[in-house]
Amino acid sequence: MTQLGKSGIDIYPLALGGNTFGWTSDEKESDAVLDAYVDAGGNLIDTADVYSAWVPGNAGGESEIILGRWLATRANRSKVLIATKVSQHPQYPGLSAKNIAAAADESLLRLGTDYIDLYYAHFDDEKTPLAETAEALDALVKQGKVRAIGLSNYSTDRLREYFAIARENGFTLPVALEPHYNLVTRTNYEQNLQQIAEEENLAVFPYYSLASGFLTGKYRTADDLKGRARGGDVKGYMNADGLAVVAELDRIAQEHGVEIATVALAWLRSRSQIAAPIASARTPEQLPALVASTTLELSKEDVAALDTVSSKLMK
Repeated sequence: MTQLGKSGIDIYPLALGGNTFGWTSDEKESDAVLDAYVDAGGNLIDTADVYSAWVPGNAGGESEIILGRWLATRANRSKVLIATKVSQHPQYPGLSAKNIAAAADESLLRLGTDYIDLYYAHFDDEKTPLAETAEALDALVKQGKVRAIGLSNYSTDRLREYFAIARENGFTLPVALEPHYNLVTRTNYEQNLQQIAEEENLAVFPYYSLASGFLTGKYRTADDLKGRARGGDVKGYMNADGLAVVAELDRIAQEHGVEIATVALAWLRSRSQIAAPIASARTPEQLPALVASTTLELSKEDVAALDTVSSKLMK
């Protein structure tokens, strides 16, 4: 286990992404993935109120509903940690105080719980004063509806401003940061966000840890993308430099006798301030490779080789 920043909350070093629930995984498959994750020792499930509004026929909140039903049938709320997010649900866009309060109550209702362990501002809302957002999130903590606050998709300058405002007004400080970060997307985190994460001792939870499946090795040619739900997301990585990263992952995975995804997630665990990569599994069969990353310790030579090959993608 590792710590959620300064919160004192213990977390498993792999967070299960809930973005597939109600999208590429139906409820039965989602339940099976959740059961397998918890059986393996996992305790942090990451979702958002907007998941999965982009699917035809969905309205947003489907992931939270599936998760809430699972919590109710398994009667295990006290054994798991729930992270969810606000600002992107079609009915509750942005981070105004009124919106945050309403969206939080809706998430609690869908999840069937009276508290959220980690509540993220999903995307920065520059139309709303940071002081208003910080005060609204602080109010949720003081009301007992939220245990800890996180920020996602904020620039370094806006993160610094948020902390300054929170300290000046005595608001609850964020303990977590959720950036887009993986072996083929390193620049923004390492050159911009890492410093403030270190300064504020933020627990960092990278999303798209496996680059929409590209870092599992299942996409190596254009034909591999055909008919895939995430094919459009992966297309940008299908070049010589991206495929060189996969080839190096493959080499190291074979040396350790593990899957490519295991190595990619283990590399993330080796980076500064990373508490737990977020990774999704469409089926239980995909989960063992993800869980294995929590115990795989890469050698210095392994890490250096991956650093070198992936640095060619940094701009």
